[in-house]
Amino acid sequence: MKISKIMMITAIGATTMMYSCKSDHKTKAGEGASNFEVECDRFADLQVLRYEIPGFEELTPQQKELSYYLYEAANCGRDIIYDQNNKNNLIVRRTIEAIYESNTKHDANDAEWTKFEEYAKRFFFSNGVHHHYSNIKFVPECSFEYFKGLVKSADAKNLPLDGKSVDEFLALMKPVIFDANIDVKKVNLAPGIDNVKASANNFYEGVSQKEVEDYYAALTKKDDFESVSWGLNSKLLKQNNKIEEKVWKVGGMYSNAIEKIVFWLEKAITVAENDKQKQALLLLVEFYKTGDLKKWDEYNIAWVADVDSRIDVVNGFIEVYDDAIGKRATYESVVSIRDMEATKRIKKIADEAQWFEDHSPIMKEHKKETVKGITAKVITVVQEAGASAQSTPIGINLPNSNWVRQKHGSKSVSLGNVVHSYNVVAAKSPMLKEFALTEEEIKRNTDFGSLAGDLHTDMHEVIGHASGKINKGIGDPDQTLKNYASTLEEARADLVALYYILDPKLVEMGVMPSLEVGKTEFENYIRNGLITQLTRLKIGENLEEAHMRNRQLNAKWAYEMGKKDNVIEFVKKDGKTFVKINNYDKLRELFGALLKEIQRIKSEGDYAAATALVEGYGVKVDQDLLKEVKDRFAKLNVAPYKGFIQPKLTPVMNGDKMVDVKVEYPNNFLQTQLELGKKYSYLPNNN
Repeated sequence: MKISKIMMITAIGATTMMYSCKSDHKTKAGEGASNFEVECDRFADLQVLRYEIPGFEELTPQQKELSYYLYEAANCGRDIIYDQNNKNNLIVRRTIEAIYESNTKHDANDAEWTKFEEYAKRFFFSNGVHHHYSNIKFVPECSFEYFKGLVKSADAKNLPLDGKSVDEFLALMKPVIFDANIDVKKVNLAPGIDNVKASANNFYEGVSQKEVEDYYAALTKKDDFESVSWGLNSKLLKQNNKIEEKVWKVGGMYSNAIEKIVFWLEKAITVAENDKQKQALLLLVEFYKTGDLKKWDEYNIAWVADVDSRIDVVNGFIEVYDDAIGKRATYESVVSIRDMEATKRIKKIADEAQWFEDHSPIMKEHKKETVKGITAKVITVVQEAGASAQSTPIGINLPNSNWVRQKHGSKSVSLGNVVHSYNVVAAKSPMLKEFALTEEEIKRNTDFGSLAGDLHTDMHEVIGHASGKINKGIGDPDQTLKNYASTLEEARADLVALYYILDPKLVEMGVMPSLEVGKTEFENYIRNGLITQLTRLKIGENLEEAHMRNRQLNAKWAYEMGKKDNVIEFVKKDGKTFVKINNYDKLRELFGALLKEIQRIKSEGDYAAATALVEGYGVKVDQDLLKEVKDRFAKLNVAPYKGFIQPKLTPVMNGDKMVDVKVEYPNNFLQTQLELGKKYSYLPNNN
């Protein structure tokens, strides 16, 4: 399946409460690390951080210029992610922007304004009206009457009225913004329903799930090993009783924004580091101009082949998390620099990919005879945009096409400077002390927690997503496993990491000092999967998001299957619930057995087994435990979700020639979002 190879950070609520930045100054690149404040803002259930770009000053003028052009291309797609998330998001965003344009001064003690401002921040953080992780719609806590007053005080020329009067506009916008029962979930993965119609994203219009599946079934040949990723870059809708695609390309849907992306990519081509990078960028531009999915595959093949460039970029319609049936991809971009020294560890793992595949517990017929070239590196992020911002991945493995990966290989990266910022705040976290059962666990995590997390991410991305193969004649998981494909792919990659992180092979390779690292990761994973990730839910909720489902599935299945041997147990201490691992080796065997079964499900396209596994172990939550965990968590004053303000790149010109690029680190989240809206607003209100 065109499944996400992005592993979101799993350290739930890993920091103490943030303090606000003390001014609106912008820290410049090169300032000492001791002066750099990672923590920046805190609101609702969110915490905003910053990351530095170490090594940027060491780049050549050409590499800096290339970085700047890729940075601009990334930002030019900002409108697209808003519109993909929900058809009303651009209207809501421009309404918020118009309110701020006219309300440059406000009373900080005004409770209603404070509530509105929190909503605005939440909206910008999530790129729309739905929570970035739970996918559930959130609404302002201020009254509609107060909001109406703000809109009426705004300059009408800045409002997205589209010919309506302000009163007509407000009547239409009231349910869009204030009614939580309209467009309830951006992505609805529930079984037994029409997942297309139940999802509030802007990928489909007037079509049912069956119509979508039938439409692509007619285009797809199961024996076509090199089939394109049908539906990846289009909206599917029914007009005049006819189903048609609106392709995202120059001259098609989102053309105004895509033309700007192409403009900057073509500038990047002129300063490419080498011929391979230039060829990849040329093919990416051709894809954007034509919308041809064969060109997308050609681009990915060329991108994988470019292993020498210091500057790299992910740009396009890539991940399919936000489509309940896993076909349509959201826009995203990550511009990065290779971290030469940190890459050594992850490269050791990639170099042994064939050994890991050969020794995997999965069935022989599901193993790859030859693991094609996996390029692994640690990167320093320069810029993230679209689906990668504001909540960022910590690891990426691309491309997503199964046949491209199998035939041409893949790139796996760990986002080093992003992980560093997470680790800075994690070091202050009260979470471990609250939810770990013993001092031994706490000490082991103190000693090995960061390395354990890094190795899990490395193994998940480099080995996990690159392992296994689909049986001949079986379609991609978006066709066979449908709404469960994302969850099971992430579960599978996690299990690969878990199975090997307690293997002496990693010690022999020199990437970890002892098996204590593996024990640490087992403890963290089980604790998170069964208990601490529940801090993100509201009372009464079950698990919706694919990563959360995958982690509970793996942990709960191992708990249930290991009951006879008491492999994992729930322990009550001082009225609180904890988890305890009693047999690490047996737990590893259980992880291997589950990996074998999930690989079988993927390889054979067994939808019934996929349904039973995810619904049986990955969805339902013990509400009594949830209430207890929420009560304990509330006392810690920790935000369960984190994300970033992106750095700002500005060219230094000598006439028409770019001679340098300076980096600034904004520390006012809301101001930064408003500035982006002014500079990168290209699409109409309705698309």
